[in-house]
Amino acid sequence: MGWQLFVALRYLTSKHKEKFISIISLISVLGVAVGVAALIVVIAVMSGFDNDLKEKMIGTNAHMVVEAEYGMKPSDEIFSTVMATPHVLAASFYLQGQALIRSNENVTGVIVKGIDPVREEQVSKIKAYITKGAVYFGEDGIIIGSELAARLKLKLGDTISLVSQSDTKGEKFKVTGIFTSGMYEYDMNLVYLDIKKAQGLFAAPNLVSGVSIKADDAFDVLGIKNELRKKLGPEFTVRTWMDMNKNLIAALKLEKTVMFLILTLIVIVACLNIASALIMTVLEKTKDIGILKAIGASNDNIMAIFAMEGALIGSLGTLLGTGLGMTLCWCLKTYKFISLPQEIYYIDKLPVKLELQDVSLIVISSLVISLIATIYPAYKASKLDPTEALRYE
Repeated sequence: MGWQLFVALRYLTSKHKEKFISIISLISVLGVAVGVAALIVVIAVMSGFDNDLKEKMIGTNAHMVVEAEYGMKPSDEIFSTVMATPHVLAASFYLQGQALIRSNENVTGVIVKGIDPVREEQVSKIKAYITKGAVYFGEDGIIIGSELAARLKLKLGDTISLVSQSDTKGEKFKVTGIFTSGMYEYDMNLVYLDIKKAQGLFAAPNLVSGVSIKADDAFDVLGIKNELRKKLGPEFTVRTWMDMNKNLIAALKLEKTVMFLILTLIVIVACLNIASALIMTVLEKTKDIGILKAIGASNDNIMAIFAMEGALIGSLGTLLGTGLGMTLCWCLKTYKFISLPQEIYYIDKLPVKLELQDVSLIVISSLVISLIATIYPAYKASKLDPTEALRYE
C-alpha cells in the first residue's frame, strides 16, 4: 500500500484551495495534542496521589494482620508459624481497643494500640513518623498523633488520662512521643501504648488482638494470606492492608477511571475535527478521486488513502501530546512549582507518578479514536462514482 500512503501524505502536506481545510487540520492536530497531554498529566497526578496515600496506609499499618474474633494468647507457636511462612520478614503482637482520652477539660475518643516497641519498628514505619520524642514508653508513656496533640494542646511530658470500659476511673500516662503519618484519621484518632499497659487498661491479661506482619512486597501479599489461612485454620482471620482499606482503594480507582473517561472526551472532540477536515478534503479532491478510479484504483484503495490521512493527523497530534504531557510531568516532579495547602492535603506539592501502562493506554486510545473518526469520510470517498466526479470538471 505504498502509493496510497504517498497520496495521503501529499493531500496532508499540499496547499489546499480552501485554506480553511488546512486550518481545520491544524486545529485537529492541536486538539488531539492538548487532549492527550491533559490526560497524561491528570492521570499521572492522580497516580501520584494514589501512591502517596497507599504509602501512608502501609506505613501506619502492617502489611497484613492475623486476628481472632475474641482475641488470642500470644503464643510462641503462632509467632513461629507466621515467621516460617515464605516472604514474611517480621511480625509483632498487638492489642487494640477503644478508650477516652482526657486532658484537663478536653475529652475525645481514640483507638488505643498496644505494641511491643522493638518489634513494631520492624513491621511499620512508626519510628520514621515520630516527629517529637521517640518510640519509648518507660513506665507510663504514650505516643499520640500530631492532630490529637494540637486539638488537646499537648506537648512532650504532658500528662493525660485514658478511660476504658474496663477501667472507668482512668489511668494516667505521660506523652513520650508525637507522630505524624500524614493521614488525618490516624493522626487524630490513634495512640500507642506498651502492650502490657494496654492489657491492663482493657483488663485483658495474656491476650492480644492479633499479629501484625510485614511482607517482602506490600503489593504481593495474596499468596501469604492464603498460606496463613491454610496453616492457622478457620478460627483465625487474615486480612491484608488492602482488605482493611478496600473502600478507599475502590474509590480512588473509580475516581481515576472516571477522570480518564471525562478527559477522553477532549480527544473525541478533537477527532471530530479530523472527520470534518477529511470530509472537506473529499469534497475538494472529488476530481482526483474520479481520476484515480478511472485509472484502476479500487474502493478499498480510495478508502485507505483518506483513512491514512486521518490516521497521520491523529498520530501527529498523539505524538506531540505525549511529548508535551511527559515534559509537563517531568517539570511538575522536578521543580514542584504548584503548591497545595498542606493543612488540607498533608503534602505541599503535587505528587506525580508517570506509569508506562497509563501512557500506553492513553496513546492507544487516542490512535484508535483517531482511526474511528476516519471511517465515515473514507467510506464516502470510496463510494464516489468516477463518471459523476469528472462530469463537470
